[in-house]
Amino acid sequence: MNQYDVIILGAGPAGIFTGIELAGTGLKVLMLEKGRNIDVRKCPANSQGRSCVHCQPCDILCGWGGAGAFSDGKLTLTTEFGGILNEYMPKKKLEQLIYYIDTTYLKFGATEKVYGDNYQDEIRKLQRVANAADLSLIPARIRHLGTEKCVQILTGMRDFLEQKCEIRTSMPVAEIIIKDGQYRGVQLANGEFVYSKYLIAAPGREGSEWFAEQAEKLGLDMVTNPVDIGVRVEIPATVMEHITNIVYESKLVYYTKSFDDRIRTFCMNPYGEVVTENNDGLITVNGHSYAEKKTDNTNFALLVSKTFTQPFKEPIAYGKYIARLANLLGGGVIVQRLGDLLDGRRSTPERINRGMVVPTLTDATPGDLSLVLPYRHLVAIKEMLEALDKVAPGVNSRHTLLYGVEAKFYSSRPKLNNVLETQIANFFAIGDGAGVTRGLAQASAAGVLVAQEIKAREM
Repeated sequence: MNQYDVIILGAGPAGIFTGIELAGTGLKVLMLEKGRNIDVRKCPANSQGRSCVHCQPCDILCGWGGAGAFSDGKLTLTTEFGGILNEYMPKKKLEQLIYYIDTTYLKFGATEKVYGDNYQDEIRKLQRVANAADLSLIPARIRHLGTEKCVQILTGMRDFLEQKCEIRTSMPVAEIIIKDGQYRGVQLANGEFVYSKYLIAAPGREGSEWFAEQAEKLGLDMVTNPVDIGVRVEIPATVMEHITNIVYESKLVYYTKSFDDRIRTFCMNPYGEVVTENNDGLITVNGHSYAEKKTDNTNFALLVSKTFTQPFKEPIAYGKYIARLANLLGGGVIVQRLGDLLDGRRSTPERINRGMVVPTLTDATPGDLSLVLPYRHLVAIKEMLEALDKVAPGVNSRHTLLYGVEAKFYSSRPKLNNVLETQIANFFAIGDGAGVTRGLAQASAAGVLVAQEIKAREM
């Protein structure tokens, strides 16, 4: 019998920080990751200049380090966004956890520079301008790792943990085993059974649907999170420099006049590039920025949040339906000039080439996003761009590029207690795919929280 003290499902930041915190305790820990190890993860499309070839699983989204391994690596050192851990603990405790994981990233080689420090007067001025445009600017201290640096840090964490616990990559889990209401172990996709006292499910966004299916089979009460769907905006970097030079990533929130829907900026990448993601065959859009390599553009997402009520309970399926429609019409990601969208016509390669913004995602298909996005989402995006233009003139230019669809598939989460334990004893759920976090910092903090709880029970 393969018996362990702790099994961790997923080797993204949540799972990794669980492992780091448990290292040295003497507990027998097994980490299972359905993707490949970080030193062999490689996207053939990116390396060979081709379109997505639909690898299964996707090396960009799956593997050691999770989806964040090849992202721009931003640590949002704030309790205000990046997850909803503030619903499970006092703000002070969350602040302490974020400080704790930040020091750990520094130990593994994170850059010393933090954006947002020493600019309080400038931030206040930006907030006043934003408020006049009906926008809320939420500042945050940001430690930007950079895509290439992020890989180095995660590789160092893997090398450290390989000496402390057992790691199996390319090892998907088929089922979580519950017997007589108690957690027992997991069945791997190869048919093998492994058992443990504790289970930490730490799926990433790509694993959110699998986790929701498992939770339903186990009879766990689920909470439906808002669905986040929108576009990625690409503009000249100079348009946003007066903001990004101070806070690097600004979180700007707006409520539409037409429907009172919430729309926000997300994952801002100064001097970055737009990239694609393969979500189990669905091609969506995202953005990166590097520590050393820079482009002339800045990109960020505009995400419209919608909360559904009864009888609808499949928000992930809704988001995937819209992404699938974009793939159907564009063969992948669609790109459109804002001017063409406002004029009610599709963009063409010729119109894109005449624009002032040179696209960094070269294999996006010029098309018409109005054939993909729901009317309410389009209205929200148009209103948000008009508001943003008052804070950063030029954002609402006819030459601004919109890529679609960007969708975040983390829309269901189980009922959890204040240490992120499910209704089944010794079974914890953390990470983006479990619906409780939205980025590196809070995902890492969730891993520390759960590991500390296990140590308290065992030590």
